[in-house]
Parts: sequence; C-alpha cells; structure tokens
Amino acid sequence: MQTIQIILIFLSFAGLTLLMVTRLLPALLALPLLAVLLALAGGVPLNYVLEYVVGGGPAKLSGAYVVALFGGMLGAILQKTGVAENFIKKGAELSGDNPWLISVTMLVLIILLFSTLGGLGAIIMVATIVLPVLVSVGVGPLTTVGIFLLGISIGGTLNVGNWALYTEVMKLKPEQVRPFALIIFAIVFALALVYITIQLWRDGHDLNFKKLALNGAGILTLGAGAVALWGLGLSNEMRLLMMGGLGNVFVALQWGAGVGLIALLGLVGYRASLGQNHKGEVHWSAFLGPVLPLILILLYNVNFVAAFVIGLLYVFLATWRKGHLNVLIQSCLEGSAMVMPAVILMFGIGMILIAIMGPGGDLPKEAFPNGWPVLKLIQPLVQAIIPKHPLVYVLMFSLLAPLALYRGPLNLWGMGFGLATVFLAAGLPPTAVMGLLMSVGQVQGISDPTNTQNVWLANEMRVDVQKVLWNTLPYAWGAASLGLMASASLYLRG
Repeated sequence: MQTIQIILIFLSFAGLTLLMVTRLLPALLALPLLAVLLALAGGVPLNYVLEYVVGGGPAKLSGAYVVALFGGMLGAILQKTGVAENFIKKGAELSGDNPWLISVTMLVLIILLFSTLGGLGAIIMVATIVLPVLVSVGVGPLTTVGIFLLGISIGGTLNVGNWALYTEVMKLKPEQVRPFALIIFAIVFALALVYITIQLWRDGHDLNFKKLALNGAGILTLGAGAVALWGLGLSNEMRLLMMGGLGNVFVALQWGAGVGLIALLGLVGYRASLGQNHKGEVHWSAFLGPVLPLILILLYNVNFVAAFVIGLLYVFLATWRKGHLNVLIQSCLEGSAMVMPAVILMFGIGMILIAIMGPGGDLPKEAFPNGWPVLKLIQPLVQAIIPKHPLVYVLMFSLLAPLALYRGPLNLWGMGFGLATVFLAAGLPPTAVMGLLMSVGQVQGISDPTNTQNVWLANEMRVDVQKVLWNTLPYAWGAASLGLMASASLYLRG
C-alpha cells in the first residue's frame, strides 16, 4: 500500500509540475489541486484534507500577503501622484548610462541589505527603490527580476539568521557554517556577474566584453578579499571591536535620521497647509516616500505593515492638494487589486506547505499518532537513497537539484527541515548535510516559482513567473553543482 501511495505522490507532483511548466494549467489552479492530490495520495482522510489543507492552507502565508497588499497600496499612490515617474527620471540622471555597472551596483546593494533583512515586506521595500533604477537604464524586465533574485539569495547565504537550521538541528558551530557560506557566496556572486553580462547582451546592450572581464575580475578580487578578511582572517576580538564601533555609528545614525525625518515632516506639513503642491509637480520631499519604509525598518525596527502605512500617509501628505483624499482611496483599492494575483498564488503555496508538512501544532494526535502521513511516507524513501561516496553525492544531488522546486523534497522550506534529520540519521556527516542543503538551496532560493518573492517580482515587472524559472535555472543549477563539489571535497572522503 505504501508503495502505491509513494507512486501516486510522485505522479501527482510530476504531472501537475509538467502542466505548470508547459503552461497547460496556470499555477493559480495547479498548486491547490496538487496540494489536495498530495494529501489524498499520502493517506490523509478527506475530512482532514478539507479542514487543514483546503481550509487552513490559504491562511498559512497570511503575514506575507498582508504585507504585499499594503506594499501594493504604497506602489499605487507613488504611481498616481507622479512620484514614481519622477523618481525614475532622477534615478536615470544620477545613474549615468552604464547599465552593467548600475546592475552590479544594485546587485551589491541588494546583497548587503538581505544579509540582514528578510521577508516579503523587505523585498517590496527594496524593490520600490531598485526596480525603477534598473528599468531607467534599459535593463529588461526579466533581467531585472533575475538580478534581484540572485541578490536576495546571495545575501541570504550570509544572513546569520538563516543559519539556524545548521546550528540548531545539526548542532554545528557558526565557525563551521561560515567558511562554506563564504564559498557559496563566491560561487553565486561570480555566476551573477556572468548572468548580468549575458542578459544585458540579450537585452540589446552594446557591451565591451574585455573591459567587463577586467571589471568583473577586479570586483571579484575585492569582494573575495573583504569577505575572506571578515570571515576567516579577523580574530573574534577584532571582529567584536569593529562591531562595537559600528554600533556607536548606528546609534548616531538613528538620532541623525530621526531629527532629519521630523524636520522633513514639518516641511511637508507646512507645504500642505499652504496648498503649495500643484498638479503635475512633485516636490523633492516626496522622493522620501519609496525609501521611508526601508529607513523605518532598518533603523528603528518598525513593523513591516506599519512602515508601509506610514510611507503611504507620508506620500499622501507630501503630494496633498484639494480633492486628494480620493487619490488615497483609489490607491488603496487599486494597489490591492494589483497584487491580488500574487496573493491568490500564495493561497496555493500555503496549501502545498500544509499538504507536505502538516498543520503543525494543530495536528490532532488521536487521528495521526505517528505524525503527518505524507511526510512519514516520503522520509524513509529519501533515507534509502542517500549517497555517502563523494562522486555519487555530487552526481546524484546535482541531478536531483530541481527537486528543490515547487516545494519538492529537496526544498528547504518544503521538507528540508525534516530531511535534515533524516540525512543525519542515515549517517551523512552534519557538515555534508549543510553543504548539500546550502548548495541545492540556491535552486529554490533563486528559481522556485512558488517563492513569494518570485511571484511578487514577476507580477510587479509583468513577466511570467515560469519564464523567470527557465531564465535563472541554468545559473542556480550550476551554483548547486559547484557547491556540491566543494562540499564533497571538504566534508566527504571516498
């Protein structure tokens, strides 16, 4: 019976994935259907499928899509008031006419931000600034999305908050995680430079490849030196001393920014009270609107939704004129509608997560005394095929890397947390498990169409999320294979 169930799970996953990839069935319909089929094939009774998968799944990612709704409202008012258009023009003027250099600069900015930030709210805030700048210098919509996704994934690799799986589940020390994270950083960053170069050429830009090669080599050398110095060369005492100095700078920055924001708010209120905002004109103070939520999050740790609401009200006040209240109301309604395709897709993603992992603390013990059936079926199968020889390890997981897509068995946010314990129980060294998940995780982090960031960015740039998958997959897959080679050479012995 279990064999039949596993076959049905595989056929459901393969069949629905094929329908999505070939665009015969839109993901909006395919994901909920896949969630129901996976749960039923795994032996979950129909009443529990309806209660937990269908009933509870759409609310699984409620935090993400609430943030998306408010982000859409802010984006709409920026467009309706002309702030976005003028912001793009200013960005183009300041950026110059070198799309490759601007793309790399934006990539580095995204990496730096997402080495500490995380979540869809932060992505929307940063995208509000970065996307217009890239578009203004002629970077194509698909390329813009790819650059952003690569930056998020690279930054996430260095984000110590994302190391919790390795330090808590595998009991590894940060000193064991850091060197391999730096290796993955170097691999994906190098591939990101290749991606930018090829994509800009495909977008029709005239590039000097010899000059770009020299610039790229210089950037890689400087980046590798800085990262190696921080991650490997500095003593803990020196690192703590530097962090203490940065802490003092941060406090000063908080106070300085606070004074500046209060002064700017006073200016905006004064102009609004005098009726100095005229139709067709955008005062420079309104340009803070796209950046304000990000400042509030980075400097003052304000809640994401609250930051968007403050940004929305600030833009409303900075562009205030008679009859302007209707613009605010229209922005709230139209902004919500703009992100609704992404929100509906998140319903299906939440259903997939519960179908595979179960409802967590809501799971009735009397109905499932041994745990969630789908997870229990798949875990032994994975345990049986784990390789321990370095060559087999590299070849097998390189070939299976796409199973990180569509919340598949190698997806860190699908079954990855459960699989980590299975891999460890099967005798794979904890460091090799870390290397596997961190390497294959690039496929999921960059290319997975069920990521909320992929869905939102594709929707924002008006491109098909499946096109984003095929556009970025060769680079993400290559990064996974190179990472697995590094992991095998470091942590496995033939």
